[in-house]
Amino acid sequence: MLFRTIRRLAAFVAALAVGFIVVVPAPPAQAHSDATAPFEIRFPQETDKTSFSNDWGARRSGGRRHIGTDLIADAKMTEVYAAADGVVVKVNESPRAGRYLIIEHAEGWETYYIHLNNDGFDDDSGEGPWTLTLAPGVEEGASVEAGQLIGWAGDSGNAEGNSPHTHFELRLNGRPLNPYPYLEAAFERDHADLLRKMQTLLNQIDGSVQIV
Repeated sequence: MLFRTIRRLAAFVAALAVGFIVVVPAPPAQAHSDATAPFEIRFPQETDKTSFSNDWGARRSGGRRHIGTDLIADAKMTEVYAAADGVVVKVNESPRAGRYLIIEHAEGWETYYIHLNNDGFDDDSGEGPWTLTLAPGVEEGASVEAGQLIGWAGDSGNAEGNSPHTHFELRLNGRPLNPYPYLEAAFERDHADLLRKMQTLLNQIDGSVQIV
């Protein structure tokens, strides 16, 4: 167990050393006037395996506009977490969204997690079991806590064949808001916390190694 931990820490530090970039800033996109309404979230994907940018309003096929933020994952099966305490109100699958779930939070807030994994461990069939989509116990009516594992990123629906990612939406009283400012703040908090934990482990192994 210690050997596996050391190997994982070494890989993580090596990624940082070559300039691993996680957040890609972009010019502010148009959002609703209440887009800064107070709602603190946890970052809904593994911070050290995710890149994202402000792609709110980007053009999509059929004349649609992007109403979320794509959290690009290093690989399928990257862990996806609940952004805040709430109740799972929908688990479903559709040709466009693929496998997805919706969590209802307090005071009219909702979060959407779209294009979750639908493949098996060794294939891209799109017919993988739901046990590789959702974490145990995550189903309609289930209560979840902020930061709880709820599922795994993939490329289901019309994302098939593209980079695995979670299309993340944030809604207030049914109205989509640009989630980027909330995600950016959450990333800064959660990634800094991850780095502190990694540094603590490194100090226990070799106090001369510093994560910058």
